Amino acid sequence: MLAAGARLDALRKDAPGSRGSLHGVELHRESAFAALDVLRSQGLDATLEVADFFTVDPSPKFDAVVGNPPYVRYQDFAGESRARSRAAALRAGVPLSGLASSWAAFTVHAAQFLKPEGRLGLVLPAELLAVNYAAEVRRYLMERFARVRLVLFTERVFPGVLEEVVLLLAEGDGPTDHCELYQVRELSELRTAGGIARQWKPIPPGAKWTPSLLSPVALEAYAEMVAHESFTNLESWGDTTLGMVTGNNRYFAMSPARARELGLSSSDTIPLSPPGSSHLRGLTFSELAWKELGAADRATLLFRPSGDPSPAGASYIEAGKAVNVQTAYKCRVRSPWWRVPLVEPADVLLTYMNADTPRLCANKARVHHLNSVHGLYFKPGMVRTGMDLLPIASLNSMTLLGAETVGRAYGGGMLKLEPKEADLLPVPTKSVLEDSQKALSALRPQMAQALRNGRLLEAVRLVDDVLLVGQLGLSRAKVRALREAHAELSNRRTARGASPRGTD
Repeated sequence: MLAAGARLDALRKDAPGSRGSLHGVELHRESAFAALDVLRSQGLDATLEVADFFTVDPSPKFDAVVGNPPYVRYQDFAGESRARSRAAALRAGVPLSGLASSWAAFTVHAAQFLKPEGRLGLVLPAELLAVNYAAEVRRYLMERFARVRLVLFTERVFPGVLEEVVLLLAEGDGPTDHCELYQVRELSELRTAGGIARQWKPIPPGAKWTPSLLSPVALEAYAEMVAHESFTNLESWGDTTLGMVTGNNRYFAMSPARARELGLSSSDTIPLSPPGSSHLRGLTFSELAWKELGAADRATLLFRPSGDPSPAGASYIEAGKAVNVQTAYKCRVRSPWWRVPLVEPADVLLTYMNADTPRLCANKARVHHLNSVHGLYFKPGMVRTGMDLLPIASLNSMTLLGAETVGRAYGGGMLKLEPKEADLLPVPTKSVLEDSQKALSALRPQMAQALRNGRLLEAVRLVDDVLLVGQLGLSRAKVRALREAHAELSNRRTARGASPRGTD
């Protein structure tokens, strides 16, 4: 409020006779009175209301609203205060999920106090750009304001504080279809940031604003590829779905040796991609690879009698009941509890929880999969090209960067893709893969060896040279910008994941 008062004084000097007033809301009574004492000692006349901000009627009468909302995460933001915040946001037509941190509702409620042409200035966590629960907030900002500006910092603004922040500057009566981006190193550069804005159009408005973190060159290259007729999203290839949920993997998933020990018949089990995804880091999951995993005592079978279980299968069911397997939620809501709902073998298995990047692995073994991976089912006419070439072609810098922008960061810095997010993954079109079939197929031995040895980026460079540079004619400078942007977002994700607070 001191800074706001200084700004009002400056405006009065520029326009003698003009008036202005300061109003604030403070939850903590002692802090409110202390603030009033400081303001009055500086000759400022201000009104401070002691109240929960969400109980204050948002009358649209202010020219400007400024603030630094509390960043209380959903785990600690509960009870009546949380209920009031969600109700306040909903009055503005913004539904917030149960995962929303406090700043999201503060942002929406604060905007309701503005006149139609008013101005909003908030210090917000960088979560605004990326988390799923903020989608409705992003959409609201684009619809409410005629101008939305974001100031991004390459260094941490508050020393000793892990939270990354952005400045949100919004004004006017909307809507708008683009944001203005300002990239600065630190606070001292704010005064010089005004002349280096670049425009960026999120599509749709509620989509993640993570691409706004990219450098101008990388953002230009990324936008060019997104708009390029040679790139599409994964959804255009087919449907990405969740895998089977057993309710108890230890009971239902088993190795061939365990099945033999139990005396189960072949009708009691179905072939399975083992739980987890560490075995799906190559280009193809073959029948030989599946058999080798089974020989190594991995769980390559799923107990799922299609009809009446064999006598050994019936005994195993009774053994499961003896240890209460049937009481698990997913088991007790199906009948019979021991028959896992079947999901047909997918054409491609997609790893969705990754330390580096999602992998597409052709399911040549035609095995079923659990919910530790997603399944991609190609549209008619896409299967052969998709299985042979898409796992190779998806390992390019554009797709890797796209994964960082559409996915979400989880604890430990893991990158997670839900099916709806996987649908948005930018990948080459079928026609591009067919045109570059010979060159991409020739890469397979080198790529397979690189991936076996954990050299992902080496494999990506091979594909970049063939696909982005050779086939699509993207300049090496732009490819390098995409590569560097992926590294920057990936490093940012893993660094945040290493912090004690983790990420949403």
